[in-house]
Amino acid sequence: MRERPRLEPGQEWVWDYPRPPGLERVERLVRVIAGGVEIARSQRALRILETSHPPVYYVPPEDVRMDLLRPVSGSSFCEWKGAASYYDLVMDKKRIAKVAWSYAKPSSPYEELAGYLAFYPGKVEACYVGDERVQPQAGDFYGGWITSEIVGPFKGGAGTSFW
Repeated sequence: MRERPRLEPGQEWVWDYPRPPGLERVERLVRVIAGGVEIARSQRALRILETSHPPVYYVPPEDVRMDLLRPVSGSSFCEWKGAASYYDLVMDKKRIAKVAWSYAKPSSPYEELAGYLAFYPGKVEACYVGDERVQPQAGDFYGGWITSEIVGPFKGGAGTSFW
C-alpha cells in the first residue's frame, strides 16, 4: 500500500478508489475537442473510479458526434466491464485510430455504461471537465483523465504494469 499523501479539500487520491471499480454520475460539463470541433459535450457523463487510475469518463452517444466516428475491428476485454469495441475519428480525410471505446453489453454491475463512449485524451486536441483541461494518463492502453483534483501516482506509465 502506498503512503497516503496530504490532500487539499476536494482532491481525490486514486489509491482510495475501489476495486472492483466504482461507477458514478458526473454533473459537471464534459467536453472533447478534435480538429477544432467539439465532438462530445455532456452533463450526463459517467465516470469509472478504479484503484491506481485517474477516472475514465463515459459520454452517452446522444451527446457525441457519432457521424464522425467509425467502428473498427478488434476488441479488448476488461475483467470488470467485459468486451470493449473501438472507434476511429474521421474528419476532413484525417483519421485518428481508436480514439474512443465502448461496451455494448457491459457486465454487471456496469450495465449503465452500455453504449456510452470513452475518449483517450491523448489522442484528441483537448478534453475538459468543467473549465479544466485534462491531462492524459501515461501509456497507450488506459484512458484516464487527470485533473487538478486527482492525486497519483497513476498506473500506466513506464514501470507500473505490475502495480
